[in-house]
Parts: sequence; structure tokens; C-alpha cells
Amino acid sequence: IEQNAFDATYGFGVVFSARALGFLEADDPETYRLLSSRMEVWDDLVMVHRGRPIPIDGNGFSAIARIDLLRLLQDGCRDTGVAMHFNTPVRDMAFADFDLVVGADGAGSLVRETYREHFQPAAQILSNRFVWYGTRRVFDTLSLTFRTSNEGAFVAHHYRYGPQMSTFIVECDAATWDRAGFKAMDGAASRRYCEAVFADDLDGHELIDNNSMWRNFPIIANRNWSHRNVVLIGDALRTVHF
Repeated sequence: IEQNAFDATYGFGVVFSARALGFLEADDPETYRLLSSRMEVWDDLVMVHRGRPIPIDGNGFSAIARIDLLRLLQDGCRDTGVAMHFNTPVRDMAFADFDLVVGADGAGSLVRETYREHFQPAAQILSNRFVWYGTRRVFDTLSLTFRTSNEGAFVAHHYRYGPQMSTFIVECDAATWDRAGFKAMDGAASRRYCEAVFADDLDGHELIDNNSMWRNFPIIANRNWSHRNVVLIGDALRTVHF
């Protein structure tokens, strides 16, 4: 049961470490083969500090477009007879008597909050701000690029997820965000500011918007992952992005 349309996705790419793919290969070799045949792959990380790229080897990563990952997972559901219901927001636990309920409903999980006393979640909101863009500038590897503006320090997390596209996440601390005046900016002005900060790295390419809003990242963890016939997975259970 999915609240969005079958082809809706926010953000651009999904990146996997070689270690994560190793777990997938051991547990579900068929899905691993499907994914690995469509991924962008690289062995190094790059940190760019004061204009100097510093490669760090021995860190295998792969990436895939979010929409391609959705299609592969939906195909897998159809092949195994799973009925999928899109555009169907879940507002209560009316289906709680099913044999198994898997709460994969994100950081704001209704499933988790319905059984809060059993899952015993804890949450912390980080002070840094980040915004998720895409770009047609194709990067060789997953990179962390540090730049400064008159208002403070910024870092971009960027990587290619297809032959012609990359994810480009911009992050800064709360004081820099305030000094830059992002609160008063609309989406276009915010994007132009980030393009100016990372102009050398974008090499003339624009940042692409897709529901790109400045956010604080929540750290969510639960003491328990299951309760009776209900389990949590993904961000509903534990946020891990930052």
C-alpha cells in the first residue's frame, strides 16, 4: 500500500556501498543480479578541500536512479504475485489483523507511532540543513566537496547515478544557512545561490529541482523492531543517511 503514484520519487539517485551489495548478493542473489547490471560503479572516493581533490581508494560504491530502482522492485512484486495499491495513503491501522504488517513508511512512520509504546523510538533533529538536487554534470566518483561563500562553509555530496545524471546534495550549518538568508528565498533563488557556491564543480551545468527543500535531518532509532505481527524497516526503524 503506497501513498504516492507508481512513478513518483523525490531525490535523484540511490547509492550503495560494496558491503551493502555484498549482503544483498548473499540474501537475494536474483535481485542483486538485476540491480548490479544497471548500476554505475566506482572504486574511489574523492574529497575536495580548498580546491584540491584528494582521492581515497578502496571504497567500492554503486548507484542507480531512484525511478529505475522503483521499477525493478515493482516488477519483482508482480512476478511474485504481490498486489500493489498506489495513490492510497494509510491513515490508520485498519489492516492490523493481517498475518504480517511491514511498516516501511519512512521517518514519520504511522505504523511506528501507532505502537510507539512497544517500539520505543527516540529521535534527535540535527542542526545542519541540507537540500537535495540533481545535475547533468556527471562525476566520476562519490565525492565530498567543501566550498565557502561570504556567509560560511558548504559541502556537497555528489555522485553519478546514470550515464548522464548525478545527485548533488548541498549541506551547511545552521549559522551559515541563516546568514545566507535561505529562509526568505524561494526555490529558484536558493538553487541559484548553491549554483554560485559550487560553480567550479558544476562546470557550467545547472542544478535540477525535484521537491528540493532545505531540511534538517532526523536521527531516529527504536529499541524494538517488532511487535506481534508488525515489523519496521527502513527509515521507520532507523535513519542512516547522515
